[in-house]
Amino acid sequence: MNKRELVDAMAAKTGGSKAETERAIGALIEVISDTLKKGDSLSLPGFGSFEVRERPARIGRNPRTGEELKIAASRVPAFKPGATLKAAVNGNGR
Repeated sequence: MNKRELVDAMAAKTGGSKAETERAIGALIEVISDTLKKGDSLSLPGFGSFEVRERPARIGRNPRTGEELKIAASRVPAFKPGATLKAAVNGNGR
């Protein structure tokens, strides 16, 4: 499903306009991004939580040449699904 299909599906479920739904989805993505930029986490009970994880610096290899290269430390966004979402995906819908 892409963003357009998500907007269509949500508009149909809520009875709202596609324009309102697109703004709401955009706002949600912006709030999640801003929260993670600050280093905070965001939890949606039953759905899951978004957090920032620290990746340490490490040595990697160029797959073509085998040459070693340094990979810098970084912060990466992560999603941890909640129990309700896991159950729904596994067909045990709560």
